[in-house]
Amino acid sequence: MMKRLLISTRLRRVQRRNHSEAAAAAAPQPPHVPVLCDTAIEHLQPLPGGTYIDMTFGAGGHTRRIFEKCPEAKVYALDRDPVAHQLARELSQKEKYKGRLIPLLGKFSDIPKLFEEHGLSRNSLNGILFDFGCSSMQFDEAERGFSISKDGPLDMRMDGGHSGGVTAAEVLSKIEETDLARILRIYGEEKAAKKIARGLIDARKALVQIETTKQLADLVEDILSSGPRRDKLQRPSHSATKTFQALRIFVNNELNEINYGMVLANEILRREGRLVTITFHSLEDTIVKRHINGNVVAGAANPLPLKYSGHDIIDDPEMLQSLVQTNWKPLHRHVIVPDAEEVARNSRSRSAKLRAAVKVN
Repeated sequence: MMKRLLISTRLRRVQRRNHSEAAAAAAPQPPHVPVLCDTAIEHLQPLPGGTYIDMTFGAGGHTRRIFEKCPEAKVYALDRDPVAHQLARELSQKEKYKGRLIPLLGKFSDIPKLFEEHGLSRNSLNGILFDFGCSSMQFDEAERGFSISKDGPLDMRMDGGHSGGVTAAEVLSKIEETDLARILRIYGEEKAAKKIARGLIDARKALVQIETTKQLADLVEDILSSGPRRDKLQRPSHSATKTFQALRIFVNNELNEINYGMVLANEILRREGRLVTITFHSLEDTIVKRHINGNVVAGAANPLPLKYSGHDIIDDPEMLQSLVQTNWKPLHRHVIVPDAEEVARNSRSRSAKLRAAVKVN
């Protein structure tokens, strides 16, 4: 009885909060700003006649800079997001990019099929650029369901459902409490994972359908009732930030895709080809670092998430052995982070880390 009363009170508080907040007119958003762009291109060192792949095209900031640095280069622009793919298609029609910019629609794991379709072979690229995570465009569009600060349907699929898959709302409508707690703990590094999972499942049992980003953010905030949080850099952080991160990673199978993307980088780069990666949280960076250092085992950098989702786990002993004997030579001793000036210009760059390496075998 007390538990039902507590759930009912919590839901009424969330509903009152929702009704009391008037819908504000959407403020104009600044254009997408690629993070560590100059540094990334400096380490990529595009060459005339060279062939490159931008594995996360987004709004095309890095790709444009490659062409500014080297107009004679050729760039394959990959993105799983149909909106980003359309931007790449439009850009490829401009006279100065015709025949040099080739848009590709798909995930990292689609690369073998896409390479076959375009007649590309192994060890054929001069450089690869990864800019992991979501783009500013995805966070800025409420209807994509990524943003805590903008109310929209709780979707979170990076491809907008182009290849099917389940939404974050569908996950929350079906998942068991123990599984949800694991996702929050592993993918979100959320210390209160069990408490949040229990509260969200209790809400579902009370016949509450969590269908919008605001509903989820408000429920998590109310479940924790701990006031404003701070992240690892001591910045103010919403209580639901880690929950949103965990669900987004799970829905998009992100860590497995990153792991496989790093495997593919080793396969498709030619000797002396360059790898540049930009990551935005420790789970991503750890996978990259372990591949570059040759510290890869089945399950790669984060065994539990990869094992739990059951996709793209490396279990080929011969391939594992080749990854343990690293083929990479780092181009810098320490991880590169944005300077204070870039952080002041673009707050989303604060947690970015850049790593670059040359393929030596």
